[in-house]
Amino acid sequence: MTQLQDIPELVRRFRRDGYLILRGVLPEEKAARLNSAIDGILEEEPEALSYNIYNSVERHPELIDEPALLPLMVNLIGYNIQLHISHLTVRKPNPDGVRTESQSFIHWHQDGPHPQFPRIHGLTSTYYVKIGYILSDMSQPDRGNTKIIPGSHLKSDFAPVQKDVNVPVDGEMQVCGKPGDVFIFAQNLWHAGAPNRSGFTRRQLFMGYSPIWMRPIDYHKASDRLLAGASPFRRQLLGDISSNCFKYYVPEESMVPLKALWLGGELGEDAYSVE
Repeated sequence: MTQLQDIPELVRRFRRDGYLILRGVLPEEKAARLNSAIDGILEEEPEALSYNIYNSVERHPELIDEPALLPLMVNLIGYNIQLHISHLTVRKPNPDGVRTESQSFIHWHQDGPHPQFPRIHGLTSTYYVKIGYILSDMSQPDRGNTKIIPGSHLKSDFAPVQKDVNVPVDGEMQVCGKPGDVFIFAQNLWHAGAPNRSGFTRRQLFMGYSPIWMRPIDYHKASDRLLAGASPFRRQLLGDISSNCFKYYVPEESMVPLKALWLGGELGEDAYSVE
């Protein structure tokens, strides 16, 4: 059984730990094709030490509905979902830790709006989930890796003792991987973007998914170009399910074709069940 076939076990691990690391999800040629597309994107940008490029799918839509991962995402957060954010991050070698306008490193935080998502008994629910596609050699620490604190989403009123990513905190780990690996994490997991003090350029593409009734972060409405010829799955992920916005809350079954990938209510009854 491959790592993506046992979805119930992956859901259980995700709820317990707040993240998953999956190896070799993208074939080598697909990772290379994406890197070639990123080369083209960066050629259009001013020279910089680091880049944060939002709404990346507008330039390269291929990963909106990566078939290897879509069934897992549906069973992590439900079938009434859309693309919430697509965010390309590139961090060139920066051994001296120079700060840049595009944030070459990010201190400890949970994702979310300001004011924050509501908390109950010191805990924030999972409102959206991100896939991080690793597209450069990040097989060793200190290459601009994402840092996480496993299980921190289940610790009531938790916060790291300090937010400076340069100072280690108890329980932290760096996410390491090679091109084609992915990691998946909830917005309520404490995480950070570490400086890149290596000789390698760090490339990661984040694709976030949320309930369709939430506003996306980096676009208002999908462009006609993205919607043209879109499959039913992709059309739903781009938020184009009905002209009646009330249907975002109570969609008809025909509006949410991703329900075909859902395994059942027992996987989504309690986000804080870790049995």
